[in-house]
Amino acid sequence: MPRIRILIADDHTLVRQGLRQLCEGLGGYTVVAEAAHGAEAVALARTTQPDVILMDIVMPDVDGAEAIRQIMRETPTARIIALTMYRQEQYMLDAIRAGARGYLLKTVDAHELIAAIEAVHRGDYLMDPIIAARVLSELHLGMPELPAVELLTEGEMAILRLVAQGVENQDIAQALNYSVYTVANRLRTIYEKLHVTNRTQAALYALRQGWVALDELSA
Repeated sequence: MPRIRILIADDHTLVRQGLRQLCEGLGGYTVVAEAAHGAEAVALARTTQPDVILMDIVMPDVDGAEAIRQIMRETPTARIIALTMYRQEQYMLDAIRAGARGYLLKTVDAHELIAAIEAVHRGDYLMDPIIAARVLSELHLGMPELPAVELLTEGEMAILRLVAQGVENQDIAQALNYSVYTVANRLRTIYEKLHVTNRTQAALYALRQGWVALDELSA
């Protein structure tokens, strides 16, 4: 099986070393680079093209949320997990709005972290359950007014529900009998209508509206 290629971004050397030992010790994972600050993470993501990025949120130079934002502009398919000690709502919202697919606390155990890496690599979205509840309760902060449900067609709504469940475009096309090209075009339209820029934001938007249930987010 191909190894999952991981970039670790954290300003603490011991944390980076520990994560590297954990990932590489279990097999199936290769740490392709380590970054000590956000700007370095952006540069290394560009040159190494990792499958999954473990991103600390609070770092010098460029913080984690801004690094995520820059990486997503250059590589929209990047799979990023915000891994942090902080439960503050603003950190969570900043990371998710920037494009992170997951937000986990550094208190998770090794098995939970590996499961998260596997899930995000598959295309799922995930958060610590406590974090998920807080994010959903705070999503109204700084966000535009929600458009009426009627703004989305029945076909667009079907695509959005599958996106919120972590289904990739090729599988969405197969499930709905569309071409991949059609799915991609309709996704762009959905983003425009919802005033979002990526799959994570669209999925959380659908949750906020009640179009999908929380337990479907990483189904």
